[in-house]
Amino acid sequence: MKLSESSRSRVTSISKRLYLITSTGALYIVDVLPEDGLNNYRCTTRHRYTGETRQSNSARLIVSDPTNAEPAILDGFDRREVMINRRVELPCKASGYPPPKYRWLKDNSPLEPDSRFRQTISGLLIENTQPSDSGTYVCEVWNSYGNAEVMGRLYVKQPLKAVVNPRKVKGSVGSKVSLSCSVSGSDEYEISWYRNGEIIYPGNNVRFTGLNRENLIIEGMTKSDGGAYQCFARKGKMSAQDFVQVILEDGTPKILSSFSEKVVNPNEPLFMVCNVKGTPPPRCSWSLDDDPVIKDSHHHLGHYETHEGHVVSQLNVTHTQVQDGGLYRCTCSNSAGVVYHQARINVRGRASIRPMKNITAIAGRDAFVHCRVIGYPYYSIKWYKNSTLLPFNHRQRAFENNGTLKLSNVQQVDAAEYNCKVMVQPNKMESQSVHVRVRVPPYIQPFEFQRFTIGQRVFIPCVVMSGDRPLDITWQKDGRPIPASLGVTVDNIDFTSSLRINNLTPDHNGNYTCIARNEAAVVEHQSQLIVRVPPQFVVQPEDQDGIYGKTVTLNCSAEGYPPPTIVWEHSKGAGVPQFQPILLNSGSRIQLLSNGSLLIKHVLEDDSGFYLCKVSNDVGADVSKSMYLTVKIPAMITSYPNTTLATQGEEKRMSCIAHGEKPIMVRWEKEERIINPETSRYVVTVKEVADEVISTLVIMPTVREDSGFFSCHAINSFGEDRGIIQLTVQEPPDPPEVEIREVKDRTIALRWTMGFDGNSPITGYDIECKNKSASWLSAQVTKDVSPQLNQATIIDLHPSSTYNIRMVAKNIIGNSNPSNELTITTDEAAPDGPPQDVTLEPTSPQSIKVSWRPPQKHLQNGVIRGYQVGYREYSPGGSHQFTIISVDTTGDTTESIVLDNLKKFTQYSVVVQAANRAGTGPSSQQVVTKTLEDVPSRPPENVLAVAKSPEVISLSWMPLPREALNGNLQGYRVIYWANLPDGELGEIKNVTTGQPSLELDGLEKYTNYSIQVLAFTNAGDGVRSEQIYVRTKEDVPGPPAGVKAAASSSSAVFVSWLPPLKLNGIIRKYIVFCSNLHPMVMSEFETAPDKYFYRIPNLARNRQYSVWVVAVTAAGHGNNSEKIIVEPLDKAPARILTFNGTVTTPWMKDIVLPCKAVGDPPPTIKWLKGNPNGTPTPVIVDGRRSVQGNGSFIIRTVKAEDSGNYSCVASNNLGSDEITLNLQVQVPPDQPRLTVTKTTTTSITLSWIPGDNGGSSIRGYILQYSEDNSEQWGSFPISPSERSYRLENLKCGTWYKFTLTAQNAVGPGRISEIIEAKTHGKEPQFAKEHELFTSINSTRARLNLAGWNNGGCPITSFILEYRAVDSATWTTAQRTSLTKSYILYDLLEATWYELQMKVTNSAGSADKQITFATLNADGSTIPPLLKTGDPISDNMSGSGGLKMVVTITSILVVAVLVFIMLMVLKRRRREQRLKRLRGTLQTNLKNTRTPDTVNKQQQTLRMHIDIPRAQLLIEERDTMETIDDRSTVLLTDNDFGETNKQKSSTVTHTVHYQSLSQATGPLVDVSDARPGTNPTARRTAKAGPAAARSRYASQWTLNRPHPTSSSHTLTTDWRLPTPRATGSVDKESDSYSVSPSQDTDRARSSMVSTESASSTYEELARAYEHAKMEEQLRHAKFTITECFISDTSSEQMTAGTNDYTDSMTSSTPSESGICRFTASPPKPQDVSRVMNMAVPKAHRPGELVHLPPYLRMDFLLNRGVPLPARGGGVSTMGQTCLEPQRSRTLKRPPPMEPTPMEVPSPREVQQWQPGTASTLPHRDVRERGEAAKLSTSQESLLDSRGHLKQSNNPYAKSYTLV
Repeated sequence: MKLSESSRSRVTSISKRLYLITSTGALYIVDVLPEDGLNNYRCTTRHRYTGETRQSNSARLIVSDPTNAEPAILDGFDRREVMINRRVELPCKASGYPPPKYRWLKDNSPLEPDSRFRQTISGLLIENTQPSDSGTYVCEVWNSYGNAEVMGRLYVKQPLKAVVNPRKVKGSVGSKVSLSCSVSGSDEYEISWYRNGEIIYPGNNVRFTGLNRENLIIEGMTKSDGGAYQCFARKGKMSAQDFVQVILEDGTPKILSSFSEKVVNPNEPLFMVCNVKGTPPPRCSWSLDDDPVIKDSHHHLGHYETHEGHVVSQLNVTHTQVQDGGLYRCTCSNSAGVVYHQARINVRGRASIRPMKNITAIAGRDAFVHCRVIGYPYYSIKWYKNSTLLPFNHRQRAFENNGTLKLSNVQQVDAAEYNCKVMVQPNKMESQSVHVRVRVPPYIQPFEFQRFTIGQRVFIPCVVMSGDRPLDITWQKDGRPIPASLGVTVDNIDFTSSLRINNLTPDHNGNYTCIARNEAAVVEHQSQLIVRVPPQFVVQPEDQDGIYGKTVTLNCSAEGYPPPTIVWEHSKGAGVPQFQPILLNSGSRIQLLSNGSLLIKHVLEDDSGFYLCKVSNDVGADVSKSMYLTVKIPAMITSYPNTTLATQGEEKRMSCIAHGEKPIMVRWEKEERIINPETSRYVVTVKEVADEVISTLVIMPTVREDSGFFSCHAINSFGEDRGIIQLTVQEPPDPPEVEIREVKDRTIALRWTMGFDGNSPITGYDIECKNKSASWLSAQVTKDVSPQLNQATIIDLHPSSTYNIRMVAKNIIGNSNPSNELTITTDEAAPDGPPQDVTLEPTSPQSIKVSWRPPQKHLQNGVIRGYQVGYREYSPGGSHQFTIISVDTTGDTTESIVLDNLKKFTQYSVVVQAANRAGTGPSSQQVVTKTLEDVPSRPPENVLAVAKSPEVISLSWMPLPREALNGNLQGYRVIYWANLPDGELGEIKNVTTGQPSLELDGLEKYTNYSIQVLAFTNAGDGVRSEQIYVRTKEDVPGPPAGVKAAASSSSAVFVSWLPPLKLNGIIRKYIVFCSNLHPMVMSEFETAPDKYFYRIPNLARNRQYSVWVVAVTAAGHGNNSEKIIVEPLDKAPARILTFNGTVTTPWMKDIVLPCKAVGDPPPTIKWLKGNPNGTPTPVIVDGRRSVQGNGSFIIRTVKAEDSGNYSCVASNNLGSDEITLNLQVQVPPDQPRLTVTKTTTTSITLSWIPGDNGGSSIRGYILQYSEDNSEQWGSFPISPSERSYRLENLKCGTWYKFTLTAQNAVGPGRISEIIEAKTHGKEPQFAKEHELFTSINSTRARLNLAGWNNGGCPITSFILEYRAVDSATWTTAQRTSLTKSYILYDLLEATWYELQMKVTNSAGSADKQITFATLNADGSTIPPLLKTGDPISDNMSGSGGLKMVVTITSILVVAVLVFIMLMVLKRRRREQRLKRLRGTLQTNLKNTRTPDTVNKQQQTLRMHIDIPRAQLLIEERDTMETIDDRSTVLLTDNDFGETNKQKSSTVTHTVHYQSLSQATGPLVDVSDARPGTNPTARRTAKAGPAAARSRYASQWTLNRPHPTSSSHTLTTDWRLPTPRATGSVDKESDSYSVSPSQDTDRARSSMVSTESASSTYEELARAYEHAKMEEQLRHAKFTITECFISDTSSEQMTAGTNDYTDSMTSSTPSESGICRFTASPPKPQDVSRVMNMAVPKAHRPGELVHLPPYLRMDFLLNRGVPLPARGGGVSTMGQTCLEPQRSRTLKRPPPMEPTPMEVPSPREVQQWQPGTASTLPHRDVRERGEAAKLSTSQESLLDSRGHLKQSNNPYAKSYTLV
């Protein structure tokens, strides 16, 4: 539907969805509805410049049912012009039914897709127009009934742009300048040039080229030609300009450097240069005495231009001769001028004068005459005229030095012959003559043109008043010869020339120049001729008619020179004219046109009358002409009501009064339909009053349809007029149509469409609102809403509530019925109340548990979906900003979160806010608490130690700062120990103090002490300071530890002694005292401090002497040793001077056991070694062991088994003596037992229990750590006194591997088993309930990234990639942190996109993929993606699918059969190897066992199994033989040959496992045990040879007792029993079984078992270990049931109890596993019994507890004979019931520094691979089914912290393997 408006002003309106206003003022109504006929439409226009607004009458629509019709064009275009980069709409709208379709073509081709082109309701809209958019556009319109088209042309105009080139112009006077002006933006334009603001016309030196005069060329530039040159380009109303500055330099040539006068010898070369500058570059020429220098072989000319633009001209004369002398001149010229330089060059030789040419001089000017002298020297040059020496007047001047004569202001009298005389010798003259002629230039008498008029005659003479003849006189007009067509006659008579014109015309205007020439010069004179023309009419005015209200032009045009002036005068009426000037003002109704015509707009009746056109130009008489204007009056409506009101059902009258030329006809119309006066309700009456006609329309009665526009039309011969009357029939309004515009939490925004207003302005609206459950009587009413509004907002509503809303419209007639009723539910709002009951509970030094309840229900304003917990330090120096953590709700009545990574022992304030979809509510009141105490994080600094005395050391240190205490300081602890002279460490002691200073007393004298200081709080000890070393002061030594004396002859004795037990300083010497008792004579003998033997000679035979020894230090003499009585003898019995004692040596060294003996005769030496049975045997002497001549026993490369008691026996025929030396071999320390005790997000705390120290004090530890799956290991040295260590600054949520190595004096020991621990935190996660997209439109999408949870570890990387689904190119954005939102820009509209995100922290990364679609340009959504299926698979028949299933099943069956066959073959090969192995083993054992061996029990048969290489060795003394490889040996009774009948003998078989990789250590605390010894006997381990350190020789011991038995028992524990007497019982042998776990995080975290349900053996064993660590079970009684499987696969069980100890009493099968254990805590009355028992330190809760290797070596031995149980029962034979699982290889850290240890290199250490030899438990089908069912249970034996779950009965808890 189209409503047209005749006004050309721009139309604006409120844009709505159904209405569109075009640039032409047309109003389109889309999809017309019947309701549209009820509205009134008005058009308002505003004048663009004046701002005046006018409003049209209102109009109404008549809506009828559509009828089929072909398209009819409603709006189109022929031509459109638009500026570039603007928007233009090409209108094309047509009516028709069915609604027509549209298609656009450009230049007869369909429009190419372009986002700038958009088809709108009313046409084609082009955004950002480009020049290429220009062309012919065709809009094709069609429907099923026909077609139509609109064709028009679009011109895209560009703004004119002018550019002048070149941009920089530098010229010189006389040069040529060319400028070009390039214009863009149009092909048609006009160009004009300006210089310094004045237009440039073509002339003699100025010309234009190009079609549009775009090129300006100026030749012969003068100084006035410099300045700004502008190029103006114009087209229509557009213009553009550009300018360039033309700079004219002083381009006159200037000589910068030149040659000077000089004298040269003949044949000497001559070189002359002229350096000149000028613009343009000048050209130079050379002359000699006014004759040009000719280039030849003798003269060389050249020139070049420097980079500065200077011109250098050169003249080179080779082999100069006398004739080369003279006046040389360099002349340089360009268009700006001429410059020259001259100088005389004298060539030595006979002087003479070169012939001179006659000279013509110009009168009035100066003349120069040169005497051309050559040769040198000469004496003088003189000029003579008529034999008179010159000068003789003031106008003459002679230059004697260069022979030049100057004649100033030459006169005619100067014409004569001049003689130059040169004195070449004193008495000889040379002379030459030259004749001077004088010529006079012409002189023109000035003339001027007078003022001439057209048609007159002109005569102008040009008279040459003086000058030599002959003369030549010519004329020019405007710089060119006078054209013959002008009819100008030129008369030349002698010295005159005249110009004659018979009849002047305007063509004769111009500048005329007279030019006179003679031999002397050319002169000219110029004058301008102006021809004046009187005015005359070109078009004369004539009488004419004008129509009232229209425009009329009164024509009048004239010509003349100067251009004439036209003036109009007016005389009103038809009487005698009385002309008056017409006042012409700008903007008035009457205007004077440029051609002289008079324009009258909107002619009035008063404009009729006479008009006079008067022309004048001050040349001749003025001319004028009059005319008469008659004004005709068309029919006009002079009176009618614009608007009128009527009440429905009443009668209405409307009248129109018409005026104008008679006759006048009047008719009435309504809505462009002529009213038939005969209609029943319409009556028309007409009457004439004077010159007016009155017509009246009567309507009776009025109805709603009468509302509208009525028009009365008046028509006569000169025009017509109409009056539009708007009739409004008023009634109550219709109700408005109400709809929802926006719904928020507390407001509802309404929008309504006004219905029919009853033709009476709406006075207001009433809005009624009520709760859905209430009645309208209780509704809240908002009255009298402004009728100017079409929308309103209801406020103060409650969030998430349902309301009913309706409206009523009102006018002055009445109220409408209620509108449609709306039912709306408000949105959620942020909660109005804070969370309740916020409580804080510190859980650790760096964590606080926050608990709260949700806000009150009525304040939640929706569903609570999460909370924000804010915390900050509650201290003056703390941050004022809260750190916010988002928490998702759990829905429980109480919510909680643990705040981690807080500062230790610090007050924090915490607030909590509830959040729903709408936002976050108010904060709770701040709650304040303090984190728990922790140990100090730094050691005391500046620890100073000073020895005050031999027993006192004074200590001081700086107090620990408060920020490092992490709690309340309880005091300081000083840890110190002595570093003994033998390299061992003394007892580690500690003492506490509350002050930062302390004195340590009671110390050992002259002893080096290691001291560390730490601070401690209630939480424990802090970090220790670095070790400092200080030595106590020196004191007198103690007495020697022992003294021996023995006679060696009749006059000498030997004395030996031991150093003092307490040296108390550095021994300077020893003094040996010898005293004779009768008489009392004492002698002193001094010895070196390193000597312990002394021979006292010269003694009396058979006399007793008293001998003693004293040690001496710098502090003085020590105490006397005990006194020994000795007597020299002739025959002395054998005596040993060496003392009994213990010899300690590191392994792999050479050791000498001394045995110094004396006697007479010399004694013999014999060495014995003690045996476990108590009978010493002679030592074995071989390549490694030997006895020296001095009696010493040497053992090379000492081994651990060399430890023991060695006896040295010295004897002669007079007696014997014996000493015993206890040799202790020190080995590297055993591996510590390493456990994890605590983890945080950035730290892991490790604790350990030291292993055996190897006989030497542990000097320290090396802790190595590495990230999981990393080859890089870091290490930390740790003090020997520490038992825990915390690693800080670790990565969050990361697995780490740890090992610990102890070091003693021998070196580093075995590396502990690798344990693993993970810092708190996990990879990021995206909360499912969070919406990823906040908003999406057609080109942009906003992402909500608040749903990402960092998992407790900071985000380190955020990568986002997206692409259109049909594109292969990804757009990537990467950030180092995660923001709350992210916006994707520049998306394609209506396009599906793929989006993928990867968020990474140190714990890992998380991915998220999603697809989304942008919207259409109008905001609508697009269709979903279609999933294209595989047509082949889609069309596959059922039989085809069945074939595929059969094929896959067949392949799987074949694969299973092949696997079974391979396993069978493998098992057979293994059985064959075992069979060969048993046979070989049996044979070798039989061959090596002899009765003598059995009876003496001195040789021990050992069986060695090297685990990594899986080699079985048989060792007989020192011989080893390889039996087989890679086998698991099943030991039976037959493997050991016949059973020995002697009950007292024991055969021990030992399994080597020195290179085995161990896990976290044994399940019980055996830190003080060593292999081969009983853990309970640790205190006696060093007592004798029975405790020899056999850890590196015998690791696994198999004891076979000799009572009749058919089986053997293998104790799979490295706490192996000490060899004992026959029949002894191993009371302590623990056996466990385990299978390795897979190395995955899932396996790490999911190895749990179900109480009374299925579990793996490893998990149950793990549960057992955890149970023993539980605080409530620390003194529990453990009852363990073990299971194992015999060769016949029969499952058996045996039970034992653990009575408050870590041992288990049970039969020990070869590889038993825990089937069931019960932990029963002691009764309360029994607690006191066990308070002082040691409790193992627990592993870190929640982490995987690794078991020792003997729990995993199910492949070692499969059979054994159990020892008798505590109850006396004997278990039957059994086989392991374990199934090995696939195990991951843990890479060891790099080896420590090489030490002499018998440990294979890391390359030799191989991890056991699963599947070597394991037997699965045999179960029937029913048992397997139940086990499978129970194994799926998710209930764990351990809770999330790694502790056993608690049951209701604290005194009984059982865990069973099913």
